[in-house]
Amino acid sequence: MSIPESWAAAPAGGERGAAPGEIQGRSPWQLAWARLRADKVAVASAVFIVLLVAVALGAPLLAHVIGWGPADQDRAQGLTSAGLPVGPSARHLLGTDDLGRDVLVRVVYGTRVSLLVGVAATLLAVAMGVVVGLAAGYFGTVVDSVLSRFMDVVLSFPFLLFAIALVSIYGSSLTLTVFVIAFFSWAAVGRIVRGQTLSIREREYVEAARSLGAGDLRIMFVDVLPNLTAPVIVYTTLLIPIAIVFEATLSFLGLGVVPPTPTWGNMLNDALPFYQVSWWFALFPGLALLLTTLAFNLLGDGVRDALDPRTERLFAE
Repeated sequence: MSIPESWAAAPAGGERGAAPGEIQGRSPWQLAWARLRADKVAVASAVFIVLLVAVALGAPLLAHVIGWGPADQDRAQGLTSAGLPVGPSARHLLGTDDLGRDVLVRVVYGTRVSLLVGVAATLLAVAMGVVVGLAAGYFGTVVDSVLSRFMDVVLSFPFLLFAIALVSIYGSSLTLTVFVIAFFSWAAVGRIVRGQTLSIREREYVEAARSLGAGDLRIMFVDVLPNLTAPVIVYTTLLIPIAIVFEATLSFLGLGVVPPTPTWGNMLNDALPFYQVSWWFALFPGLALLLTTLAFNLLGDGVRDALDPRTERLFAE
């Protein structure tokens, strides 16, 4: 794979140990990493995501420290005399919900569900999209026509209608939620991979591998696929927040994870009758959803800019 002149001519940046006047070459991945480190917004987003993952993994420990589980009801002081949720206090830092359950603990446990569904659905969608797009772009002709029309059908199918139909037949579950989100996400990945493969399959190194007798599978996964790594990484990063929003939407509509398992979506649905008198009930799960999707999108933008060889951004080490 050829390296753009702007990359090849990039200065060593004053690396320690280099002799005066000596120019040390760096790979495109090293340059991309340097660009990403120089992007303060992307770094801050990555730190936030790492902390979010740590909080999600430590949810049981946090619940133990606070003294409330995700389904525990504070029957003594968790509701007002009128049966309304109690606001933030020393006993419940983010207040309670309509059943007297601690909102902080439920938001943290909802983080586990959102990240699990978002990452699992994205990985499944990317795997399906890469395989189908690679096959369509590499083989072309009839295979490309059939697979491309199939991707068009998937992209044009109504998302909510399909989800409602599956839930009415099989019932709500975490596995079904992951499958539905992945099914409606892989086609977009497939179209991107197909377009890139159509360009790469005519490169000289692919023709050389073919002339040496390499099989189609070896060329696809050894010669073509590694050159698709950058766009796949970028789209994976940007697809995770979409999957998280899909999960929240399904749970909000009662088509996702079955209660009483806390998710941000079903918490927002539960807060609908109380948003005018109990603002904290809807604010904190909504804020968690907003900040999480924003962090993933900003990180995805930073990764895209760092991996794009046409980006002429100056960076300092």
